[in-house]
Amino acid sequence: MSDRRSSRAAPRRRATDLPRYAAAAAYAVVSVVLAALAAWPIYASWSFLLLVIVAAVVAGVVVGVVSWRRWSGWTLAAGLLGAFAVLAVPLAVPSRLTSPLDVLRGLGESFAGVIVAWKDLVTVDLPVGAYRNLLIPALVVFLVGTALTSALAIRGDRWAPFAVVSGLGMTGFGLFFGRSSTSAPLSVGPVDLPAPVETAIGLSALLAAVLWLAWRAQDERGRALRRASEVSTVPVGPGRSRADRRRLALGAGMLLVAVAVTVAVVPAAARNADRQVLRSAAGPERLIAEAVSPLSQYRSMFSDARSDDVLFRISGTGTEPDRIRIATLDTYDGEIFRASGNEGSGFVRLPSTRDAGEGRPVEADVEIVDLGGIWMPTAGSLASATFEGDRRGILADRFYYSSDAEAGVQTADGGLVAGDRYRIDAVEPASDDLASLTPPGAGDGVAGGDNLRRWVQEHATGNDGAALQSLVQMLRQRGYLSHSLAPEGGPIPKWAAALQGYQLQPSASGHSLARIDRMFERLLEREDDPRAAASGNFVAAVGDDEQFAVATALIAHELGFPARVVVGTRLVSTDPKLATCEAGECRASDLTAWTEVQGSDGRWAPIDVTPQWEQSPSLEVTQQQDPENVTEVRPDTVEEVVPPEPVQEDNSTDNEPRTDDGVDLAWLWASLRIAGISLLILLVVLGPFLAVVVAKALRRRGRRRDADPRSAIAGGWDEYVDAGIDAGRTVPRAPTRREVAEAFATPSGTVLAAGADRAVFSSENVDPDEVEDFWRIVDEERRTLSRQRGFWRRLRAAVSLRSFLRFLAPRPSRRGSPHRDERGKRSTALVDRDTT
Repeated sequence: MSDRRSSRAAPRRRATDLPRYAAAAAYAVVSVVLAALAAWPIYASWSFLLLVIVAAVVAGVVVGVVSWRRWSGWTLAAGLLGAFAVLAVPLAVPSRLTSPLDVLRGLGESFAGVIVAWKDLVTVDLPVGAYRNLLIPALVVFLVGTALTSALAIRGDRWAPFAVVSGLGMTGFGLFFGRSSTSAPLSVGPVDLPAPVETAIGLSALLAAVLWLAWRAQDERGRALRRASEVSTVPVGPGRSRADRRRLALGAGMLLVAVAVTVAVVPAAARNADRQVLRSAAGPERLIAEAVSPLSQYRSMFSDARSDDVLFRISGTGTEPDRIRIATLDTYDGEIFRASGNEGSGFVRLPSTRDAGEGRPVEADVEIVDLGGIWMPTAGSLASATFEGDRRGILADRFYYSSDAEAGVQTADGGLVAGDRYRIDAVEPASDDLASLTPPGAGDGVAGGDNLRRWVQEHATGNDGAALQSLVQMLRQRGYLSHSLAPEGGPIPKWAAALQGYQLQPSASGHSLARIDRMFERLLEREDDPRAAASGNFVAAVGDDEQFAVATALIAHELGFPARVVVGTRLVSTDPKLATCEAGECRASDLTAWTEVQGSDGRWAPIDVTPQWEQSPSLEVTQQQDPENVTEVRPDTVEEVVPPEPVQEDNSTDNEPRTDDGVDLAWLWASLRIAGISLLILLVVLGPFLAVVVAKALRRRGRRRDADPRSAIAGGWDEYVDAGIDAGRTVPRAPTRREVAEAFATPSGTVLAAGADRAVFSSENVDPDEVEDFWRIVDEERRTLSRQRGFWRRLRAAVSLRSFLRFLAPRPSRRGSPHRDERGKRSTALVDRDTT
C-alpha cells in the first residue's frame, strides 16, 4: 500500500511542479533576450542571433532531459560539453566549414577560444561579427549560462535563488565586453536621460530577477500552506492576510524607489564620467604613452644623413589616397605634442572588415623600408588591412586601430621592420571647407602664451572657421621655412639646396610653449617696426611644420576649435610648393605635419601649415632713442641723521597689504563626485542588507512599544524566538514555549517562556515594569545567542530573513491575533492518519 501511495504521489508532485518549471523557463527566456540585446553591439550580425537561438534551445533541451531523468550535475556538464563540441564550428567558427581538415582546425580554435577569445574580444574593434573565433565567448555564455539559469531555477531547494547570478551574468557579458561609449541620451521633454539603452537593459534584468524571486517566495509559501493543511488539525485558508498585503506593498515601494534612484540619480552623477569597460583597459596604450612623439623626431628627418632615406613605398592599381597618415597626436602638455595613450583612447584590434563610413574609396599597397617604430602608415578611415609576408600572422594579431584618431599602431616585436607589407582599403571623407566650420568649444587644454593671444586678438575678425583660415594664411605668409640651424663653415644642407633661391635662416627645433610664444613675439616686434609697413615685409617667424602645426593648433584652441596634429606624407597636392612623395616612394624629406580642427558637426578638417620660403625675413627692429627730459642738477649734500631709538615692534600689527589668493577648491567637486558615486554603489550593493537590519530594528521597536502590556510581552517572546531562528536554532514542531526555550538552551529562556505564558493566559494585570523587566531579559538572551557564534555567523544572523519567513507558516485561524488564539480551546478535530 505504501508503494501505491508513492506512485500516486509522484504524478501529483509533478503536476504541482509545473508552475515552477514554467516560471523557471520564463525567467531563463527573459534573461537570454536581455543578454542578447546587451551583446548585440559587440557582434551586430545574423550569425550571432542564430547562435543565441540555437544555444538557448539546446541548453533548455539538455537541462530538461537531465531533470526528467533525474541525472546528476556531472551528466549535465557532459551534455553541455558535447553540445559545445557539436555546435562550435557551425555556429561560432563558420569560416572553417570548407573542408574536413578545416573543421578539425576550427574545433581546435573553438576549444582554445574558451581560454583566449575573451581577451581577443576586448582588443578588436566593434562590431566583430563572425571574425575568427570571437563568437566562442557568446556560445559559452548562452549555452552554459542558459543551462545554469534553467537548472538552478527549477530546483526546489536553497540553491534555486542562485539562478539570478547566472541570469544577471549573461546580461553583464554584453555590458562589460561592449562599447566604451554609451548610447545617445534620450530626451523626454526638458529631461535628458543619459545611457538609456544600458539603463533599460540593466533595470530590466534586475526587475526580472526580483519578480522571479518574489514569485518563487510566494510559491514556496503556498506549498508550505498546503503541506501544513495536510497534516494539521486546523484548516488553513489560501488567501492573503493583512501582513501579506503589507509586505507586498513594502516590497513594491522599495522596488519603485530603487528604480527611481537608478534612473535619476546614478546616470546624473556619472553623466560626464568615462564609461569603464573591459576593453577600456586593453590595447597598446602603455606602448603609445612610452613611445617618442613623431613630432619630436620630425627635425631629425631632414639631416643630410637621413633626408634621402626611403621610409616606405606606396603602390596599387586602384585609386590612391591623397594623404598617408602616420601618427595622430591629440595631447599637448606645453612641451611635447603626443598621442594621449590613455585608457579608452580607442585603439582596438581591427576585425576582418569594418564600416568606414561615407567618402571616396581608396586602396594602397604599403611596403615598409626604413620607417620603424609602432606607428603604421594608413589612409583615411580604414575599412580593412591585409598583411602579407612571413610576419603576416603576428602583424594581424598585433595591429591596433583607432577610428577616432584614424591612426594605427603595430606592436609586433617592437613595431614595423623592413620588408613588412600590407594592403589597406579605406574611405577618404570629403574635406570640409574650413571657412564653413563653427567652433564647438575647445574645452580644457594648454592655452597659447601671452604673445600668441595678443597676436590673435589683433588680427582675428571673429571666431569661426573663416577667421581661423585667415589667421593661418597670415601666419604662413609671415613665417619662413627652416629645418635646421645655420652650419658653421659647412656645406649647405641638402634640404636647403633643393629649394631654388632659398636664403638659409637658422631655426631651433622643439615645439614647446616657450618656443612657439617666441615666434609670435618676433611677429609682434616686426609688426611694430615702422620699416615693416614701408617695405611690405612682415616675415619674422622662422621654423618648419613642427612649430607651425603646433602654433595653428593653439590658435584654433583660442577660437574654440578642438585641434590635433598629424604627422604623415602627401601623395598629391594642388600646391606645388608642398612636399609630396615621388613615384610612390616616401622619403624622410617628404615627411610633413598638418593640423586638423573639429567643427561642431564632429568632423575633422585638415589645414596645411608649411610656411613660405620665397621672401626672407627681416628680423631687425628699429632702434628708437629714449625721450630726453630736461632735469635740474643739484649738488650733493650730506646731513647727519641721528638714528631713532630701537622700539620693539609687534609683527602682528603689520598693516602691509597681503595678497589672498583664496583656497583652491577645484579638487573638491571631483572628490565629492567620486565619493557620491562610491556611496551609491555601496548603497546598491549593501542596500538590501541594510534594509533587513532596519526592518528588524523597526519590528523590535514596534513590539517593545506596543500599547497593550500583554502584547508587548508576547512581542518580546517573538523577538526571542526570531533571534534564535536567525542564529540557526531549530524550533520543534508544534512546540510550547517551554519546549522552545529548552531547544534554544539559553540561561533565561525558561524564565521568558513562563513570563510569556502568564501574560497571555493569565487574567492578572500586567504593569509596565513587568514589560521592562521582560524586555531586559530578552535583550540579554539576544546577546547570548549572538555571542555563541563567530563574527561571520553573527553578521549572517543580522541580515538573515528566516525570522520573517517563519510568519509564512500556517496559523490556527485567520481571525484575531495569534496571542488571542492561544487563549482559546484546543481544537477537537481529528487528524486522519494512515495506520496501515
